Amino acid sequence: MPTAPLSDELTATAPVAVRVLCAFAAKTGDLDLRFTPSPSAQEGVAGHGTVTARRGAGYQREVSLATHCDGLRVQGRADGFDPAVPRLEEIKTHRGDAALIPDNHRALHWAQARVYGWMLCEQLGLERIELALVYFNVDTGHETVLPVWHGATELKAFFESLCARYAGWARAEQAHRAARDAALQTLAFPFEAFRPGQRELAAAVYRAQGAGRHLLAQAPTGIGKTVATLFAALRAAPAQGTDKLFYLTARTPGRQLALHALRRLQAKPLRVLELVAREKACEHPDKACHGESCPLAQGFYDRLPAAREAAVQAGWLDKAALREVALRHTLCPYYLGQDLLRWSDVVVGDFNHFFDLGASAWALTVGEELRAGLLVDEAHNLIERARSMYSAELRPAVLHAARQAAPAALKKPMDRLHRQWGTLARTQTQDHELCPELPGPFMDALQRHAAALSDHFAHEPPSAGSALQTWLFEVLQFLRVAEVFDAHSLVELTRTLRPPGRARHPTIHIRNLDPGPLLQPRWQAAHSATLFSATLSPMDYVSALLGLPDDTARVDVPSPFDPAQLQVRFTPHISTRFVDRADSLDPLVHVMATQYTTRPGNYLAFFSSFDYLQQALQRLQRSHPDVPVWAQSRGMGEPERDAFVARFTEDGQGIGFAVLGGAFGEGIDLPGRRLIGAFIATLGLPQVNPVNERLRTRLQTRFGQGYDYAYLFPGVQRVVQAAGRVIRGPNDTGVVVLMDERFGQPAVRRLLPGWWRMERA
Repeated sequence: MPTAPLSDELTATAPVAVRVLCAFAAKTGDLDLRFTPSPSAQEGVAGHGTVTARRGAGYQREVSLATHCDGLRVQGRADGFDPAVPRLEEIKTHRGDAALIPDNHRALHWAQARVYGWMLCEQLGLERIELALVYFNVDTGHETVLPVWHGATELKAFFESLCARYAGWARAEQAHRAARDAALQTLAFPFEAFRPGQRELAAAVYRAQGAGRHLLAQAPTGIGKTVATLFAALRAAPAQGTDKLFYLTARTPGRQLALHALRRLQAKPLRVLELVAREKACEHPDKACHGESCPLAQGFYDRLPAAREAAVQAGWLDKAALREVALRHTLCPYYLGQDLLRWSDVVVGDFNHFFDLGASAWALTVGEELRAGLLVDEAHNLIERARSMYSAELRPAVLHAARQAAPAALKKPMDRLHRQWGTLARTQTQDHELCPELPGPFMDALQRHAAALSDHFAHEPPSAGSALQTWLFEVLQFLRVAEVFDAHSLVELTRTLRPPGRARHPTIHIRNLDPGPLLQPRWQAAHSATLFSATLSPMDYVSALLGLPDDTARVDVPSPFDPAQLQVRFTPHISTRFVDRADSLDPLVHVMATQYTTRPGNYLAFFSSFDYLQQALQRLQRSHPDVPVWAQSRGMGEPERDAFVARFTEDGQGIGFAVLGGAFGEGIDLPGRRLIGAFIATLGLPQVNPVNERLRTRLQTRFGQGYDYAYLFPGVQRVVQAAGRVIRGPNDTGVVVLMDERFGQPAVRRLLPGWWRMERA
C-alpha cells in the first residue's frame, strides 16, 4: 500500500513502484505455477552482478528513474543501460530452458522493460530506444537476450494505459489510508476497564511502536495479552506511518484469538486478512496450479481485479470470508490471499509467513520497503520453530522411490547422485556422525542433479503428490537451506542399519542450532516488533537465541493472581532422572492418587516421554483402578486431540496423561473446574545426545552458558507453560505438583514464576 502522510487532505500524487504498477495493471491470463525452477534471492543478486560485469565501459547499473502520470509518482531502478546504443536491459535470472518461461511471466517482464524504456526516453529526450530482456541461467551462465526497438511515442502510450488502470485504485487506497488512520487515532479499548497488568503491557507496546524499537514482553496467562498488544499497536500506527501490522503465532488457536480480538476492537475500515497454509486453502488438491488443470487458475488474472475490489470492500477476510469472495469470482482462495497481502492493514498468520526462507510477508516488506509492525505471540516457540525452518534433510528412501518412478530421461541423473551418495556413505565410520561442513563433492553432485531435474520438469512437471514431486521439493528445500549454511548449523549423517558387505546411504540432515544470525535481517526489516509470551524468562537467553538487537526493550508484567489461588508443591523424595525412573513409579503414583482422593476433579499429568507416561499410567491403573484416566498417544490426529481435551468438563473427574512439550502443554484453555491441577514428573530437560551436546558447545562458545541455554532454560520453560494451564482467571484455584527433587535447587527455583509459593509435598 502506498504510504500517505497523516493529514486531512489527500496528497496530489501517490508513489508507486514500477513492479507494483506492472503487477497490478499488466498481468493477464492464467495463474500458471507449473514447475518453473527459480533461483534464490542470493543467486538472483549474484546473477545480476555477473551480467552487468560483462558489459563494457560506460554501461550504467541500477539506474534510478521517476516520473509523474495521472496523479501517480512512478519510480524504480532499471537494471542496466548502455547509452551508446541506447539500450535498456531488464535482467531476469532463471534455471532450465528460457523458452519454457510462461507467457504471462514474460509479458510482465516486457511490461517492466517498456515502462523503464519510456522513463528513460522522457528523461534523456530519446525518440527511440532498444529494450532487451536478458534471461541469465544461474546454472550455466548463459544469457538469452531478446532485443526489440521501440519508439518513445509507443512507450508513452503503453505507460499511460497502465497508469490509467492503476490511478483510480491508488486514489482509493490513499483515501482508505487516511480514513483508516483517522479511525485508529480515536480507537477505543473494547472493554470498560483494563484487567490488572493489561494496561502496563499495552503501554509498553505503544511506547516501543512509537520509538521504533523491538520489545520482549513477558506477561502471565489470563490478562488478555492478545487484545492489549493489538490495541496498542493499532493506536500507535497512524503517528508512526505504519503500513502494515503482522500478527504472527505458532498455532491455529492463537490466530483465532487474534481474529476474535480484532472483531472486538471494531476498527473499521481496517482491512484484516487471515493467511493459512496453501494445502489448507486448496479447493482442488488433485489438480495442478495452472489453467489447463484447475478451473480456479484458468483466467485468474482476468478475474482478479473484480475479486480484489470485492475483497477490499468487504474488509474482513478471515479464511471463510476470503474463500467466499474467491469462489464467487471463480478464483483460488490461497492465491487471492497472496495478492491481498499487499492491500491489507492487519495480517494474521503463522510464524513461517514472515520468518521462513521463502516467506511472502517478509519478501513484501523488504521488496516494497514497508514500515511494518510485528506482534509475535507465543514467542517462546519461535526458537525451535526457527531452527526447524532453517533445517532440511535428504532421505535415501525418498530418492529410492523417485528412482523407481523416474522416466528414462532421469535415470542417469538419479543413478549419478545415488553413486555419489554411496561414496559419502563409505566415508562414514559410525552410524551417526556430526560434521561442521557440508560434504563438498556430494553438494556439487546435488547441484548438478537439481539442474537436471529443472531441465526435465520444465518440460514435464511431476504430478501432484507423486514420488518425483516429493523428491524434487526435498532437493530444492535442502539447497535453499544449504545456501545459508554457516557456523550456526551442522550436518548430521544418520544410517539406521548397515547390511553386511555394503554401506547403507545415510539420511543427510542440515540441522540449525542457533537461529539468531538468520533471524537478524527479519528484525532489521521491521519498524517495531513486540514478542510476547507468559514464558520469556530468562530474557537474555531468549534475546540471544532470537538474534534481537541489543537495544530491545523489556517488560515483565507482574502476575495479577493471588498466590493463594495456586498451591505449588515439589517432591524432594522423587527423582525422575532416567536412571531413577523405575524407582520413581510407586512414589509418584502415590502422590497423584493422594492428591486426587483429597480433591477429586480434572488433572493433567506430564511426563518426559511416551515410554515413561505408559509406565506411570499402567502402575496407576494397577494400584488405583477406580481413578479415571485417558492418555495422549504418538501421532494423535486433530480429532483425537480434540477428544482428549473434550474429556475435561466442568463436572468431570480423572487424570489426563500427556507428554511435556507436546500438544497439551500449551495452547489449550481449561478454565474453572475443567482443570484443577497438574502433576509434572520431569524437569523438561532435552535429551542428552550428540546433537544437543554439539548445541551446548556452540552456545557455550557464543554466550558462555552452554548447559543453561541448551538444557535447563528450555526445559523449565516447558514446565512453566504446562503449569500455566491450571490458573486461567481471577476465580480459578488449583494445585501444581512438581515431582522431582531438582525443583528444590536454587538454580531451578530462580526460573519459576515469582508469584509461586513452593512448599514440600
